[in-house]
Amino acid sequence: MGYRVAVVGATGAVGREIIKTLSEREFPVDEIVALASPRSTGQEISFGDKTVLKVRNLETFDFQGYDIALFSPGAAVSAVYAPKAAAAGCMVIDNTSQFRMDHDVPLVVPEVNPDALKKSLKRRIIANPNCSTIQLVVALKPLHDLFTAKRVVVSTYQAVSGAGKEGMDELFTQSKGTFVNDAITSEQFTKQIAFNCIPHIDRFMEDGSTKEEWKMAVETRKILDPDIAVFATCVRVPVFIGHSESVVVEFEEPVDLEEARRVLRDSPGVILHDHRDDGGYVTPVECVGEDAVYVSRLRIDPSVRNGLAFWCVADNLRKGAALNAVQIAETMIAFDLFDRKAA
Repeated sequence: MGYRVAVVGATGAVGREIIKTLSEREFPVDEIVALASPRSTGQEISFGDKTVLKVRNLETFDFQGYDIALFSPGAAVSAVYAPKAAAAGCMVIDNTSQFRMDHDVPLVVPEVNPDALKKSLKRRIIANPNCSTIQLVVALKPLHDLFTAKRVVVSTYQAVSGAGKEGMDELFTQSKGTFVNDAITSEQFTKQIAFNCIPHIDRFMEDGSTKEEWKMAVETRKILDPDIAVFATCVRVPVFIGHSESVVVEFEEPVDLEEARRVLRDSPGVILHDHRDDGGYVTPVECVGEDAVYVSRLRIDPSVRNGLAFWCVADNLRKGAALNAVQIAETMIAFDLFDRKAA
């Protein structure tokens, strides 16, 4: 018996990727509905090769009888409609930042902390972590299990798709405008993004960090280990899809490089591509459309005791958002956590 699924924010970049991922992974769907704001009502979205979904109005939709609601409409919308879906018996998997740090909402990456899903039954909401956090903890988890991470310093190089379709459009328009000598205007980002890097994602906080940098620190501790210290610098770069991260970790235990390679090769969700020659690493262009977190440039950091450095990339729309959400639903099925009577 399949499941009745609602995708909220279906016309956005992540929503479309969720629908695509459900089809590609042959998720057991009996019925699927695409939901968005009133201005998107009536648009059509393909689900697989043969089915076309007509977008329905979220504001008037009744979630009663649906098993799963996959949300990616923006935090303010999730704040209103995710609790309504949960109250109607849906299990909500929310891609926004709205519920991530709520103590009674699990923040889950299935390869890292699947058992946290068992805490979701009371409130019926599960949070999907920030895209940059997901790829970090997938790569870090096997190393932490082996050597015990105590401090992480990470610099991110984040694609414009993290800011949605509008961010991608702005990069395209500015890049084209540069070559035809058009005036460059910036609406989605604080400065020109084409042929540039912007060390600013989300709003600034009192200590000088940005909200994106804060998210990486607190989410990593909630998912992986509350004792890990994390310091992040998050940078927007002129890449359409695919986040990259330069990571330096200080461990409690001495690091054996070959053991580190072994556990990364054996870890679910990780592909180690680490060759010390020209092109022996993965770049964001090469990870587009792929499910894995790719780890490269693995090496000892001699500047700190028990230090290890690596480079990792992932498709931020897939593993960083849509795929992780679908994997959460798949894991819940595997754990038999759906209350079909409630739905």
